Amino acid sequence: MIATLPPLPVKAVAPTQTIPVLSLREFTHGTAAQRAAFVKTLGDALVDIGFFALTDHGLSDQLITSAYAQAKELFALPLEIRQHYEIAELRGQRGYTSFGREHAKDSDAPDLKEFWHVGRERAELTHPGAVPYDNLWPSELDQFRPVMAQLFAGLDACAHHLLTAAAEYMGEAPDFLTSLADSGDTVLRIIHYPPVPADRHAASVRAAAHEDINLITLLCEATSGGLELLQRDGSWRPVHALHGQIIVDSGDMLQALSNGWFKATTHRVVNPDDSREQRFSMPCFVHPRGDADLTPRANCLEKTGGKALFPQQTAGQFLARRLAEIGL
Repeated sequence: MIATLPPLPVKAVAPTQTIPVLSLREFTHGTAAQRAAFVKTLGDALVDIGFFALTDHGLSDQLITSAYAQAKELFALPLEIRQHYEIAELRGQRGYTSFGREHAKDSDAPDLKEFWHVGRERAELTHPGAVPYDNLWPSELDQFRPVMAQLFAGLDACAHHLLTAAAEYMGEAPDFLTSLADSGDTVLRIIHYPPVPADRHAASVRAAAHEDINLITLLCEATSGGLELLQRDGSWRPVHALHGQIIVDSGDMLQALSNGWFKATTHRVVNPDDSREQRFSMPCFVHPRGDADLTPRANCLEKTGGKALFPQQTAGQFLARRLAEIGL
């Protein structure tokens, strides 16, 4: 009698990234050729699909792990404590924003998320055009402030390099975009997507299809998948939250400055197959100051047909209009 062998175990195959992957070290410590190649690859990715992934970014695994641990502790606090930090006058720019308050532009269905914003401290603002906000720090968590402040500083430094590379690709002075972001209202958004409620709006997903408002966004990993970007053929491409990678995308303000040359690509976060699954993510939205002029640049007009496709407007005007459109 021949013994029947058990089937071989199926090995889980790690997902591979679906967007271009760049090493920041090649820009900060590489040769002149490596630096030039980084600039070209970054720019080509933002022109083509508006997304890329970044490795060797200088943020330690320990810092990211600690930040996600703090995020979990934050949203485990009782709701009445979290709501103590939701200040109407701040319009969601600092502290807590309740579950279901935000929705995508042109959508009435609330997103299935709650979040907390951390930004620059008032003392860090050096430009007269800056609008100061005071951060709200939960007194119930001793480590939340030092960990999130360190993460914000690391992402802000990383964004400085990326904006320098993007400006070079645009044919502008290397400090063109970083000067706009100097003392800008960049915010780190700590997001909690709870288990999907059974009584949700029929059209609600974790984050409905949208484009980011700002210059660029740096997504510092995530605890699970769900992020997808819209392709030209109308299909959705999954973007994986891989260990050690930061996902970067260009926003509406950079799209306006480049007259549509850089793409603000529509993306979303879909509901999980397991409705009981939680998800945490931490995108950093890099904003210019409110007085920054978003009029399309002459260099980019030449590359996009010669006609301005976006109006003359300041970043503050643009942001105020968009915050009203999304419920903030």
